[in-house]
Amino acid sequence: MRKNVSSPSPFEDVVGYSRAVRVGDSAWVAGTTATVDGEVAGVGDAYEQARVAFGIALEGLGTTGLGTEHVVRTRMYVTDIADFDAVGRAHKEIFDAVRPVATMVQVVALARPEHLVEVEIEARIARSGWRGRLGA
Repeated sequence: MRKNVSSPSPFEDVVGYSRAVRVGDSAWVAGTTATVDGEVAGVGDAYEQARVAFGIALEGLGTTGLGTEHVVRTRMYVTDIADFDAVGRAHKEIFDAVRPVATMVQVVALARPEHLVEVEIEARIARSGWRGRLGA
């Protein structure tokens, strides 16, 4: 079973991608920025951009039937690694109870010059067999 989820982003048709895809027990959310109604939210504020981007990404994940509790991996792309603390704080506020594996890397640029952060999410519903063995 495969479910593709779209968003209002005009880039989906231009590039040929989906906001999120679910296959079986797993789901992936495409790179997501803090772009709301065509405008970048939190210009100049990496914390706010991370918070908004994760919110949009989790909204996309929710349309696949999975939620924050299913997140197993996050990736954060920043244009300045000096924003590590601010972006990390936003991540912790959202995912502290789940504690997914996480990666943050600095990149040269994102789609728009105002973008400071782009995030990705991977999620999986744990089957009761191995989930129980992990103590979850």
